[in-house]
Amino acid sequence: MAQVILFVEHFKSRLNDFKAITKMGLSISVVFSCISGYLLATNNINAGIILLLSLGGYCMVGASNIFNQIIERNLDSLMERTKSRPIPMKKISVVNSFLMGAFLTLAGLVILYNINEITAMFAAISIFIYTSVYTPLKQITPLSVFAGAIPGAIPFMLGWVAHTGEFGIEPGVLFMMQFFWQFPHFWAIAWFLDDDYRKAGFKMLPTGSRDKGTALQIIAYIVWTILVCIAPAIFNIGRLSISNYAAVLIIIIGIVFLYYGFRLFKNLETKESRKLMLVSILFLTSVQLIYVIDKFI
Repeated sequence: MAQVILFVEHFKSRLNDFKAITKMGLSISVVFSCISGYLLATNNINAGIILLLSLGGYCMVGASNIFNQIIERNLDSLMERTKSRPIPMKKISVVNSFLMGAFLTLAGLVILYNINEITAMFAAISIFIYTSVYTPLKQITPLSVFAGAIPGAIPFMLGWVAHTGEFGIEPGVLFMMQFFWQFPHFWAIAWFLDDDYRKAGFKMLPTGSRDKGTALQIIAYIVWTILVCIAPAIFNIGRLSISNYAAVLIIIIGIVFLYYGFRLFKNLETKESRKLMLVSILFLTSVQLIYVIDKFI
């Protein structure tokens, strides 16, 4: 009985380490974006494709996060937010982490290739940019956020590509929605983590400081995000369209998003950036749900 208890405890510990090193919460949100994009593209839902997209998407995002933590393992140990991650805590060795990342990469590519080649290609581009461009740039220039926004914006369009097997204006617009959204989201996080990021030498804020210049850029990108999100209600974007009712709902939650951006601009307080970050997540999730629900009702 004691051996069974020890085995269960060991398994739970390993599972928690896996969840931490693959950033399960983030990975699941990416899978949600992928599925949303797929549902927008298809009229006949294929549960098999959704399963493959979910598994492959999780593998690719998990692998990206593992490689990122391998590269930044010494920097992670300097920051309060990351010093308890599995690699700095030596719960998982660098070698085992690399093997896990390599396995997830290979598994993810094989799974997504079984959907179609272009889906696997975009997933490979995403993991390459995240690990080989975004990660090293974080200590060099705030433009790293621009690089990071590219793989961050791929999931929503990836679902569409998984159904159609081709890239066109529709997945392009889905990409732009999540691309512009990345900036206020990333910068809100960078604002309240600025002190921690400085310990590792990360340069994330566009002006380098928690000032009105950064807040103004956040507001500008929120506006661009809202405009792109309602574009399918105004312009002919192939098979991607939303009703006027959906557009009004998006404008309403967009105004809430913008309101918190202006609050940050006015007060320049860390607590406002935390609120903005939470509202940004609510905005993106709501937009994706509105798009999907609007299509099927």
